[in-house]
Amino acid sequence: MTLRSICLHGPESTGKSTIGARLAAQLGTPLVDEYGRDYAEMHGTEFAMADLVSIAKGHDEMTRAALAQGRYPAILDTDPLMTAVWADMLFGRRDPWFDAWDGCADLYLLFDIDLPWVGDGTRMFGTDAARRRFFDLSKAELDRRGVAWRLVSGVGEARWASVLRAIGVAADDQR
Repeated sequence: MTLRSICLHGPESTGKSTIGARLAAQLGTPLVDEYGRDYAEMHGTEFAMADLVSIAKGHDEMTRAALAQGRYPAILDTDPLMTAVWADMLFGRRDPWFDAWDGCADLYLLFDIDLPWVGDGTRMFGTDAARRRFFDLSKAELDRRGVAWRLVSGVGEARWASVLRAIGVAADDQR
């Protein structure tokens, strides 16, 4: 089966954006940037549930446009499943839109919290307890949805190697 989309999933400050750009360049496929970050930089981080739904819909629209290019796999720097986890973290509940959404990626890479947290003005959950809760909720969402997923861990090049193993690319297959 050809993977049409690979989604980078997990808590803040785990290397998703860095790996996403590198992976898309490596594979020569589209990257769908994290729409939530752009939204937060434009509108601030005092989110209401409606903001999270807007973020999820914006990301879904960008993903559909990337998939329409026909160059696979599109690399998604998060998606509405991750935004649903944000709703759980921020509000302890989610809008019904999230559970109705059915555009799941073919493969999710769940990024472990084994990297140090770095604040950047938009990140919110830097304590060890908050990071663990965020990770656990992220994993639970993947399990609840029954999607294919692999854990990504390690520091530096070990993390990159973990990504390549997770998607089935041997180090000697790299372009």
